[in-house]
Amino acid sequence: MAEVTYEIVEHDGGWAYKVDGVFSEPFPTHADALAAAQAAAEEQTVPGHTEVIEYEDEKGRWHTETARGSDRPQTHIKDKL
Repeated sequence: MAEVTYEIVEHDGGWAYKVDGVFSEPFPTHADALAAAQAAAEEQTVPGHTEVIEYEDEKGRWHTETARGSDRPQTHIKDKL
């Protein structure tokens, strides 16, 4: 099962959460960033519908797969405070 970590960090004059090197929008307080990360992490674990998806890889090849709606990652919050 995949794992996704939301890390609370100081960013752009405020606070944000970071996932795989990508920052959220800045929040004025640490508590606001933490609450936003918790909401995003919780939403990411909600099951969806099983669907067929198509995507192009880095070599220009197209792939078709079935994405199970129940295949959701485990999420974690990393906070140094």
